[in-house]
Amino acid sequence: MGIGVAGQASLTRQREKQEQDAIDYEMIELLFFAYRAFTSDPDVILEKRGFGRAHHRVLHFVDREPGMTVADLLETLKITKQSLARVLKQLIDSGYIRQVAGPEDRRQRKLYATPEGTALARALAEPQSRRIAEALAAAGPQARPVIGRFLASLRLGENEAAGQSEAREDRNDEDDTDR
Repeated sequence: MGIGVAGQASLTRQREKQEQDAIDYEMIELLFFAYRAFTSDPDVILEKRGFGRAHHRVLHFVDREPGMTVADLLETLKITKQSLARVLKQLIDSGYIRQVAGPEDRRQRKLYATPEGTALARALAEPQSRRIAEALAAAGPQARPVIGRFLASLRLGENEAAGQSEAREDRNDEDDTDR
């Protein structure tokens, strides 16, 4: 007994659905859980100060690149001015970041971590660095370049996502700062 036209079409639809469903849930979940672990120690430190992950990101990049402009920070973080303004104001008011007018253009704002900001940035980075070192040691000596390429290739996907709406970007930032 053969399969009729309707049966053939049904099999084709089933195959197409299976191909679409070929999602690597295992890797997605490993990344979710790794991110949760990676951010857990800093989250505790940040929560004690009434800060969230957005504060961590801002402080991290300002500390790593002293004198970066607000425009550069916006570009690095891929967030809106409105999202950055609140977080940056809190970090400035709390004494972790200072803002200086640019030498040539007084409208330009350069950002610097204060000594307290540098100490906090280091306190946030140390447990993350320790986790990374432990995971790399467990993965073996040849793992670092492979993992580096893997993470860099994930990051390259940001360019494809650049067309997403600012509303979604703001929503994600608010989720991270509600701590």
